[in-house]
Amino acid sequence: MSSSSSSPIVQHISECYIKPLYESEESKKPVYLSSWDLAMLSVHYIQKGLLFTKPSSFNLNLFLQKLKESLSLTLVQFYPLAGRLSTLKQENPPLYTVFIDCVNTPGARFIHANLGLTINDILSPKDVPLVVQSFFDHDKAINHDGHELSLLTIQVTELIDGVFIGCSINHVLADGSSFWLFFNSFSEIVKANNNGQKQNIQPIHNHWFPKGHGPIINLPYTHHNQFTSRHEAPNMRERFFHFSAESLKKLKAKANIECNTTKISTLQALSAHMWRCITKVRKFPSDQMTSCRMAINNRARLDPPLPQEYFGNCIQTVRGNATAGEVLEHNLGWAAWKLHQAVINHNNKEIREWVEKLESGMVYQMGFFDPCSIMMGSSPRFDMYGNEFGLGKGVALRSGYANKFDGKVSLYQGIEGDGSMDLEVCLLSEFMASLESDEEFIDSLSS
Repeated sequence: MSSSSSSPIVQHISECYIKPLYESEESKKPVYLSSWDLAMLSVHYIQKGLLFTKPSSFNLNLFLQKLKESLSLTLVQFYPLAGRLSTLKQENPPLYTVFIDCVNTPGARFIHANLGLTINDILSPKDVPLVVQSFFDHDKAINHDGHELSLLTIQVTELIDGVFIGCSINHVLADGSSFWLFFNSFSEIVKANNNGQKQNIQPIHNHWFPKGHGPIINLPYTHHNQFTSRHEAPNMRERFFHFSAESLKKLKAKANIECNTTKISTLQALSAHMWRCITKVRKFPSDQMTSCRMAINNRARLDPPLPQEYFGNCIQTVRGNATAGEVLEHNLGWAAWKLHQAVINHNNKEIREWVEKLESGMVYQMGFFDPCSIMMGSSPRFDMYGNEFGLGKGVALRSGYANKFDGKVSLYQGIEGDGSMDLEVCLLSEFMASLESDEEFIDSLSS
């Protein structure tokens, strides 16, 4: 990511902690975590946020006060986000688990910061400026750090002509669906101008366990050093690429025609396209095994299904595997069909078998991602630009340092709202340079 030693830095002006406006009996109980949640203990927080144009009659102090009051009201329903992680352990019989303590906590963190740059300074460079990482709290923190750090931080950074609202949530508490459920609710409360109206969204905090399991999952450890690690991302470039709705329709049609089917989705076609383009610029030997991994929501795939309001982690990845030679020698449809098969074969039985593996104490580690793979994360289905906070529609979405590595591609809703998408692509410098000059890739961006 581009940076300059002379660039202005983000200055923290003030901070405070916010608790739910009022408590319920439920919010005083410990929240026990599922194996999906506990598996996230050694990865990073989720860091996403929106950049807004500063309104002409903007009163910063009034705006900050409104956000703080709205956050307190939002936390009534999303009370675990005001908690802290806590470890429960005993020797006889052996027990080690992590849960959310919603009582012994100062609350969620709220930061007011300032940066002497303009919106154009942030959006005009080809690569995402390094300073964007400072728009978020919990830089490089892993989720286990939530024993001492807040589980949620809202950071409001005022620019010369803009405002960035950054949200950082501990990934043990939330996957992408839950992150945006909270962010959408927070924005709606701000929009309602704190009139105390009842929230329409009721998050479900009872975590899912297979029958006969839970609510306490005993991990096979005696100390957190046995399952946590720190991962320093290599020097990478990070760029946004915009796919118009028309260009995505063309990719989908091409993949389906090449497979003589109508079943391949836009996301599957786009993921296959990125798999082929990135494999090409990496110049692997033809026999090198590669894969394209896709984050997938398990809520509707479980039997019985979980509601979309289920608050927690309910995701895993599916993938297509092939050698570099196979990926490049075959057409787009061939790669897309592999991904389509991976998605349709991901069912209730597969999910429950994976949960059994997780219950052995598996904790994901950031440093072990396959450098021959790509990972498609986030989702354009999330309502991102609907979050206006009384400022009007945002001008851009950005993310922090967290959970990035060579080959990570994040999918975001296009600002037009017409089915277009923005892809946040992280690659080593030489691979990004090749991707930028690849005619097939550049041609695919426009219709």
